[in-house]
Amino acid sequence: MSRDPAALVWFRRDLRDFDHAALSHALQAHARVFCAFVFDTDILDALPSRQDRRVSFIHASLAELDARLREKGGGLIVRHGRAEEEIPRLANELKVVTVFANHDYEPAAIARDTRVANSLKDNGIVFRSFKDQVIFERREILTQSGKPFGVFTPYKNAWLRSVQPRDLGAWPVADFAGHLASPPEGSHLPALSALGFETCDLRVAPGMSGGEALWEAFTGRINQYHAARDFPAVKGVSYLSTHLRFGTVSIRALAGNAHARSGAGAESWLSELIWREFYQQLLFNHPHVVEHAYKPEFDALHWEQGPAADALFDAWCEGRTGYPLVDAAQRQLLASGFMHNRLRMVSASFLTKDLGIHWLRGERFFAQWLLDYDLAANNGGWQWAASTGCDAQPWFRIFNPITQSEKFDPQGKFIRRYVPELAAVPDKFIHAPWKLKPAEQNAIGCVIGRHYPAPSVDHATAREHTLARFKAIRSEHETDAE
Repeated sequence: MSRDPAALVWFRRDLRDFDHAALSHALQAHARVFCAFVFDTDILDALPSRQDRRVSFIHASLAELDARLREKGGGLIVRHGRAEEEIPRLANELKVVTVFANHDYEPAAIARDTRVANSLKDNGIVFRSFKDQVIFERREILTQSGKPFGVFTPYKNAWLRSVQPRDLGAWPVADFAGHLASPPEGSHLPALSALGFETCDLRVAPGMSGGEALWEAFTGRINQYHAARDFPAVKGVSYLSTHLRFGTVSIRALAGNAHARSGAGAESWLSELIWREFYQQLLFNHPHVVEHAYKPEFDALHWEQGPAADALFDAWCEGRTGYPLVDAAQRQLLASGFMHNRLRMVSASFLTKDLGIHWLRGERFFAQWLLDYDLAANNGGWQWAASTGCDAQPWFRIFNPITQSEKFDPQGKFIRRYVPELAAVPDKFIHAPWKLKPAEQNAIGCVIGRHYPAPSVDHATAREHTLARFKAIRSEHETDAE
């Protein structure tokens, strides 16, 4: 089969036409560059619902990407099937010599890319991939002894010492856009219904334009980020997590802007971007965390199981725990596909340390519902809250859901937004409405146990159970060491 110097760029979690490592390398190295995306049935078929916000977000973002590429003389080829079969098949059809993509760090994706590379190699086609979704990856930031970091603050300090202007520079695309190749005749983005999915109501604008608008809005309040970030009723965060997840924004542009600014707000936000990379390198270097505790001894923790635990888990999922801030957080997730970061910690702590339920159950529930779901960050956050991960919340420090509520939603504005049955509860009792006297409950039309659940557990009692759960593990290991 004769091949001209054509290439194929395989888009995955990098849905933009600017500052794109794989696209830039392909355009600079080849006279004709095709662009493709695969709706991977290995991923889609495993989704529990045909109404999945992530699929809707991707679909809408692809429509914008395709339009932008067509304006430059290219366009997007979209396939629906198993990516490890579709990419080699498409590469052969187009007679390309090289397939370009950007690195993915999830174990399943790494295995998939290895299979794709091997299949392409059998047909004489080269597979090349590049760092794109992070500033530093894999084993680029190591301890002085040459090992991956397991504690965030030293990792962050090493990251800040290592970063150079070249690490934050954009990969050029526009200057080489003339090398983009038009898709074969008849190529088009299939409707969501043709993929077997329904359109969802997205509360975040998709695509590059959506990411740009959110970034522009956030730059006006980034200086207050450190002070406002923990209050869910306040517009204090960037809301860019979904765009970072699907690559409709450039991490180099965001990190570069934050790094160039002075002030506590920008420094705090940059620190969050570094946390993202800390969890990415953690997943790459310790892939066992997908199914197991980062610290192996905690795999032996006794977690609550059985019908009673299942009922408590269901109540947590649906926002019926009787603890207003936890319930508001869960209902925000179900209604929007988003949960404020402070609330992710509160909710995860409640499930693991008040209800005593395995962190994996909560992690997988979040994986089902979060629009910005990212395996590395989700897993890292859950293991942090459960005290089974690296640099985790110490097991003897247990969030009190009432004091967290009083501190971060003092007037109950966020609670009332998502738990409207508590709308008439006075501020004094909004965090623990069961403390209202029965006559007061009747007077405001919110009777605990009828209109809103009574607390599913007693926090003080649950705290003692959690301390005992972890002390048992510590005692076992002390005995083993003797």
